[in-house]
Amino acid sequence: MASHNELGKIGEEIAAQYLLKNGYKILRRNFYFDKAEIDIIAQKEENTIVIVEVKTRNSDFFGDPQSFVTPAKIKNLVKAANEYIISNELDVEVRFDIIAILKNQKVEKLEHLENAFYHF
Repeated sequence: MASHNELGKIGEEIAAQYLLKNGYKILRRNFYFDKAEIDIIAQKEENTIVIVEVKTRNSDFFGDPQSFVTPAKIKNLVKAANEYIISNELDVEVRFDIIAILKNQKVEKLEHLENAFYHF
């Protein structure tokens, strides 16, 4: 496995542990639909599902991790979230969050951006 894939998996685990510690329930990890993947689907409030995109980088030299969530990625996340909601017959609000992680030998920093983008 490429080192960036390993870093991504480490970041997803850090994000999942962070969410659990902060009162979220993890409903699903790595949900795939078509060409889209949702890293984490979580819930804290009964009527809201949280779609979490985790971005992990070992340096912020090229920008903050969250700046790598592109319009194309957002489009795919919305499509996959829609499929998850429909296939599970849920009647809930959907919130899109980004958890940005900067992790290297000297730094481990996590930033949780709630309502990071809107799907309309």
